[in-house]
Amino acid sequence: MAQQHLDPTDPTAEVVTGDALAGYLRTHATEFLRALRLHRETGGATGSGEESVDAARALRRSARRISGSLHTYRPLLDPAWSESMRPELAWLSGTLALEHAYEARLERLLQALHRLSGAAAFPEQVTMSGGAAAAPPERGNLTVGAAERGNLTVGAAKAGALLDRQLTLARTRAHSTALQALGSSRFHAVADKVAVLASEVPLTPTATTTDLGPLAGAARERLTDAITALPLLTAGHPYNAEALIHGLSPDPSPHPQDGPWHQVRLLLRLHRYAREVLDAGTPVDVRLLTAGQALNRHRDASEAAAAAAQAARTPRIAPATAYALGVLHADQRHEVEAARFAFQRAWQREAVETV
Repeated sequence: MAQQHLDPTDPTAEVVTGDALAGYLRTHATEFLRALRLHRETGGATGSGEESVDAARALRRSARRISGSLHTYRPLLDPAWSESMRPELAWLSGTLALEHAYEARLERLLQALHRLSGAAAFPEQVTMSGGAAAAPPERGNLTVGAAERGNLTVGAAKAGALLDRQLTLARTRAHSTALQALGSSRFHAVADKVAVLASEVPLTPTATTTDLGPLAGAARERLTDAITALPLLTAGHPYNAEALIHGLSPDPSPHPQDGPWHQVRLLLRLHRYAREVLDAGTPVDVRLLTAGQALNRHRDASEAAAAAAQAARTPRIAPATAYALGVLHADQRHEVEAARFAFQRAWQREAVETV
């Protein structure tokens, strides 16, 4: 079966060596440089057109894949070079992602407010390509009764305006940070190293004869262990009272339930990238994509809930505004639970079909 070839732990699978890793890194280094050229041609960090957005996304995409591969296959690469390169790529990818994240978060929250209240008086938003994905069929939306909806509508417009001010300010700051980063000597040093990587990959002397399968298998094992530690049996509950109580408490720290799920999302990404190296030219496994999309929705809903809770802590806001933000927070925590349930189902299918 084709699936046997895709499984790095399968002893009958074709041996893939460090040459494949070198080719993968060169390919994505070339993509990085192409995206960087397009980014500069379309206005760089000051550009706001679709081409500029696509170029920034391509920069992040290639940087993540290079960084992830350096992590998974680090025994086959020059250690000093790899350890100095990986955190710089992570810094760049994270910096470039912030502006889009704030814009998508605001759009998600305003759409949720509109859905919950039926109000239309929200700040005008531009729908972005690649924005918040539609919720899965398993979503556990908060049901608002007629009386509550009337109260919610009163505060929804002010809640939307408050969120717009706070998240637009955060987005503006993120834009300035990205602009400074792309003009910094730190970024130019990263770009120079990627340019060298496009033609010369610093493999160890034995890398070209070393099987990549065990290292890719170790990445999958780390992911499997992290998933095993998740409370998957309770991930189908549509409402998590503990999550709601924590989110509206005075404590602004991240929700303690979300951390392990965010870690699984990162490990799943590393597992996908490891398989891309092994399976060059093979279509991406749809089950892994589905699981990854569920975890992306989990992250988006978790961060949106945190933004609503933070806005609700704003001093001297009207009770109706605080009420609307509280309902919005509860709604997004419902979305968190729905995303966990969707991931559970996707991963169980993946596990069963690879046995």
